[in-house]
Amino acid sequence: MLCRVALPFTITVREDLPEATYKQVARQVRDALGGGDIEGRLPSLMDFTEATGLAVNTVRRAIGVLVDEGLVKTVPGRGMFVRQA
Repeated sequence: MLCRVALPFTITVREDLPEATYKQVARQVRDALGGGDIEGRLPSLMDFTEATGLAVNTVRRAIGVLVDEGLVKTVPGRGMFVRQA
């Protein structure tokens, strides 16, 4: 399957860490947000899943953490966006 979008950052999941996969993903996306690697609109959930090779539920849960933290907002029918400070 051909990936439609490349992420502007790298996600690396380590099996040897006790941290859950979704928490690793959330942490890495949080770091990318803080570093200015991501601005505006995030890739769609399916593009994110396709680019990382992770399960959709893992990505959804990681994004949910960032939404709960107030870093990302979702707009139904439009997508996921970096919340402006």
